[in-house]
Amino acid sequence: MADDKTPRPTTTDAGIPAASDEHSLTIGRDGPIVLHDHYLLEQMANFNRERIPERQPHAKGSGAFGHFEVTNDVSKYTKAKLFQPGKKTDVAIRFSTVAGERGSPDTWRDPRGFAVKFYSEDGNFDMVGNNTPIFFIRDPLKFQHFIRSQKRRADNGLRDHDMQWDFWTLSPESAHQVTYLMGDRGVPKTWREMNGYSSHTYMLVNEAGEKFWVKFHFHTDQGDGNAYFSQEEADKMAGMDGDYHRRDLFDAIARGDYPSWTLYWQIMPYEEAKTYRINPFDLTKVWPHSDYPLIEVGKLVLDRNPTDFHTEIEQLAFEPNNMVPGTGLSPDKMLLARGFSYSDAHRARLGVNYKQIPVNKPVCPVHSYSKDGAMRVEKVADPVYAPNSYGGPSADPSLTEEAGLWHADGEMVREAYTLREDDDDFSQPRALIRDVMDDAARERFVGNVAGHLCDGVSEKVLQRAFEYWRNVDEEIGRRIEQAVHEEQGSPSPSPGMASAEAITEPAE
Repeated sequence: MADDKTPRPTTTDAGIPAASDEHSLTIGRDGPIVLHDHYLLEQMANFNRERIPERQPHAKGSGAFGHFEVTNDVSKYTKAKLFQPGKKTDVAIRFSTVAGERGSPDTWRDPRGFAVKFYSEDGNFDMVGNNTPIFFIRDPLKFQHFIRSQKRRADNGLRDHDMQWDFWTLSPESAHQVTYLMGDRGVPKTWREMNGYSSHTYMLVNEAGEKFWVKFHFHTDQGDGNAYFSQEEADKMAGMDGDYHRRDLFDAIARGDYPSWTLYWQIMPYEEAKTYRINPFDLTKVWPHSDYPLIEVGKLVLDRNPTDFHTEIEQLAFEPNNMVPGTGLSPDKMLLARGFSYSDAHRARLGVNYKQIPVNKPVCPVHSYSKDGAMRVEKVADPVYAPNSYGGPSADPSLTEEAGLWHADGEMVREAYTLREDDDDFSQPRALIRDVMDDAARERFVGNVAGHLCDGVSEKVLQRAFEYWRNVDEEIGRRIEQAVHEEQGSPSPSPGMASAEAITEPAE
């Protein structure tokens, strides 16, 4: 066997030795290139196809690998093997921004994705969340429109604050998340120093068949979870190092400074969800910790960097429908839609057999009736249909009592969640401003919102934005309006989206 110092020969993708790394095959030294230089053609053809479509959204990000270890006994809530006392499970994690493209700066003001894949002995368990415990909307029909409002205009290909605020102010359920976005968590200092949340409500079931609702909280062990860049610092860093967050994570792990997070759960008994004063499945709401305190579960540690960013991070695919026995989805409308949309996005971006890519492949045996398709590399074996009498895999009927199943009745309608006693769009962001932020944080918040509004937002949308914040908090709304008027006067000098030639008569 050759030692590590022995030069390795260049080969084609088929393993055939290549004659040169520098020179094409030509007719004489000065003659034309010949068509049968198959190595040159392979290199050029592969180069033309190196880029796969970027994620839509969450295109810009990075990640690492490590493990999760259970440190507390939570078996009374779930029979999932990865959450049993002392269990250690390998994980992959990806952090990201939401609206930016693959080459955008890490320090734009934006929510941060926080996705974790647990390589469980019962299959992959994926937790897809953000660095905030809530989201902008509660119905998936609005998701595509929300993302488009945060992306780029059709005419000039530029992001536009006017269309962002146009959507937000016409969607008052966004107020809680926008308050987070415009606060300090809008630009975390590093991924290592930010918290992660499932945001959604999931279900757990224990060995006795008892069901519970759960929210996941990953609290960073590096600081208090609120390390941030000011807007000025974030803008400066975007120009200095657009990959700052990606670089920080990679360098920390490379020098042995392994970041970690402590996982906590909020547990709500199954029956309590029916009468709780807010809808526990509404993604724009949090569960007050006074009602459902945090329960420690375990420790997540990242201790290995990728060695091939493309295969290990760019092709790393998370999907909320990856639920192992003992876990399940909930009636959260956004979560249910994501159960389809994420896996469908991977099929479109990576191909139908994306789960055979090593970073997505389960560590447990797979006995599936899936067959063929582009890039199928795992062999199938007969029989390829069910039911069959030839020894093919068979499903487990006992799983009809598994997590993710609940009772529902009623007519089919297109309506919002039924309002409960404390269900409104403004009380929780009001509490975030009044009770969580201190005076300095409120001052930064007002400056962040006003600065955003002064950057291209039209007068009609501006007036809605002032009302939006007065509904959250009268004093904060007044201060934001005053700051905007002091900065740019009144009315707004910007036409906003009305500048698009396609818009002939601005609608009110």
